[in-house]
Amino acid sequence: MVKMTAVYKGNLHCEVTHEPSGSKIETDAPRDNQGLGERFSPTDLVGAALATCILTTMDIVARRDGIVMEGARAETEKEMAGAPFRRIGSFKVVVHLPASLSPEQRRKLESAAHHCPVHKSLHPDLVISLQFTYA
Repeated sequence: MVKMTAVYKGNLHCEVTHEPSGSKIETDAPRDNQGLGERFSPTDLVGAALATCILTTMDIVARRDGIVMEGARAETEKEMAGAPFRRIGSFKVVVHLPASLSPEQRRKLESAAHHCPVHKSLHPDLVISLQFTYA
């Protein structure tokens, strides 16, 4: 179990502390929802969690199989939905990986990406487009 504590700081800002490490993240409401957009919004953090979970899960498989993942990156675009209530509508994630990966390595890593814990924890109504590029 991991404990995190969020403290409301005023003006739609929060600070979250990760107790095991002491690291902190600050949030702000987005500009389109009464905030200043000065920090990640809570829904931005969901996208960041998805992208980093994908890369981390892929690297667990890569390490096991001796595949080098250094320099891999994931870009995430979030789109909000407004009806019947405000929520995350979709994420588009593009994962950039080395061109030198074999077809079998690509298959293993892509499968890992689709099965990362964050991806599997998100509501099925949330549309997630996951694409891979090799350069």
